[in-house]
Amino acid sequence: MRVAMWYNNRDVRLEEMPVPQIGPGEMLVRVEAGGICGSDVMEWYRLERAPLVLGHEIGGQIEAVGDGVKGYKVGDRITAAHHVPCNTCHYCLTGHHTACDTLRHTNFDPGGFAEYIRLPAINVDRGVFLLPDELSYEDATFIEPLACVLRGQRRANLQLGNSVLVIGSGIAGLLHVMLARALGAGRIVATDISDYRLEAARRFGADATIHAKEDLPGQLRRINQGRLADTVLVCTGATSALKQALQSVERGGIILFFAPTDPGVTIPVSINELFFRNDITLTTSYAGSPADYRTALELIRAGTLPIRKMITHRLSLSEAVLGFQLVAEATKSIKVIIEPQR
Repeated sequence: MRVAMWYNNRDVRLEEMPVPQIGPGEMLVRVEAGGICGSDVMEWYRLERAPLVLGHEIGGQIEAVGDGVKGYKVGDRITAAHHVPCNTCHYCLTGHHTACDTLRHTNFDPGGFAEYIRLPAINVDRGVFLLPDELSYEDATFIEPLACVLRGQRRANLQLGNSVLVIGSGIAGLLHVMLARALGAGRIVATDISDYRLEAARRFGADATIHAKEDLPGQLRRINQGRLADTVLVCTGATSALKQALQSVERGGIILFFAPTDPGVTIPVSINELFFRNDITLTTSYAGSPADYRTALELIRAGTLPIRKMITHRLSLSEAVLGFQLVAEATKSIKVIIEPQR
């Protein structure tokens, strides 16, 4: 089978691999669409393991099922979670599924930018989701990132009417804008360094946008009648963005750090000013639970979020290097989809 083998963001090669062989409880999936995630282009995180086949936002069709698989059959249209929790450890039982050791060590074989993937038995058991007829394979590529955003906004305790600041208007930031609007947030402001993405943020539900080089707290107070943001969702790992977040949260507010930084990044935090005096909460979120996947699927099925309008590029496996460059440059793309069967 053909795969897009990633060596770095500028070197992605069309190569051949054997079609994975499945065992009991496993599943072979023909991948029809795969989205390139911002995490896919984090070279500092990937290079030590290169070459490898990336891709975890997928829609596909079941090609074969192993002995003992129940509830699924050849020809079913599905999406799947690449990381799945054990559901029995301390972390899972206390609602922290994404801190589970099992979740951190489960994955597709090889990765979604391939014609076929093998789903291990544990993924089949708790990470496969049937696609309703009204959802396309392209729609399915949004389920995983939206599941992550759902968990993030839950962690941020986003409340009806809260003023929201989204820092970073890439795919994750735009999904945060769209979900916050759908969930009844108050005024939503988005920032970015790219005018292209600021325009996209306005299209997808932001009430106002601010260029990241402007005086963010000052502009927020102008837009919000003297107040900062109740909820700050940080969707970039840039150090300048982290500092802006700390300056832009209202008393009693919450900052969600949704994106990782480069290794070793630290920023000073005033305990008295932020926590003791102003009752600010800082939190993070990583990945999504199986329940978040199901909720994301239903939101997309219901047409609550206009996700199809976010697709800017559809590429073949042989064009994957262009896709990675587009996502890494983060200037003229939003959702880039690879279609392995083209």
